[in-house]
Amino acid sequence: MNTKATQATVATSADFAKLSLAIIVLLAGVVGYYWFNDGSPALRVVGLLAAFVIAAIIANFTPQGRNLRSFLGEAQFELRKVVWPTREVTIRTTGIIMLVVVVLSLLLGLIDLTLKWVIFDLLLKIGH
Repeated sequence: MNTKATQATVATSADFAKLSLAIIVLLAGVVGYYWFNDGSPALRVVGLLAAFVIAAIIANFTPQGRNLRSFLGEAQFELRKVVWPTREVTIRTTGIIMLVVVVLSLLLGLIDLTLKWVIFDLLLKIGH
């Protein structure tokens, strides 16, 4: 966890306008992607990606955008600390999980058959 003190940011009307503009640009890219569906698919994807990048750049000039960028940087830093399991450990763990699933399935099936036998066969025979 980062020990940096977080500063409270006050959203101004200019920040609201910037975020609104970013959302409008992003929506325009999505609408353009579907509006020009008879055009080149590659050109449509490039237009959508361009709208996404432009919207991200605009949003980056707001306090919320800077906070998001900081958060993503810290998340990436923490992700570098993760120790990923080896192939052998992954295969062994997967095998154990599959074995536990099969054993529990058989156990639950046995419990189901026992309850069926008790409820339907014994109780219904007593009732007739």
